[in-house]
Amino acid sequence: MNHFESKKRQLGQGMTEYIIIVALIAVAAIGVYSFFGETIRAQMAGMTNELAGKDGSANIQKAGDAAGKADAENKAKNLGNYTSPK
Repeated sequence: MNHFESKKRQLGQGMTEYIIIVALIAVAAIGVYSFFGETIRAQMAGMTNELAGKDGSANIQKAGDAAGKADAENKAKNLGNYTSPK
């Protein structure tokens, strides 16, 4: 194997590692969004309304309610009952 082939193989390995890292970050982001999605959407709507000079308190209240609901679900779930419905 000459120097050029070795360098090409190293570049391919680096790209593969980069793709794996990006994929793991994407999966983590999807997981976080699926868990906190309702809260995030309500907070963004509230901030958008506030930045536009409108009242965003209803959206901010929805965000608080969604966060409370997520917290309650988190406390109620464990490995023994995770897949069972409420």
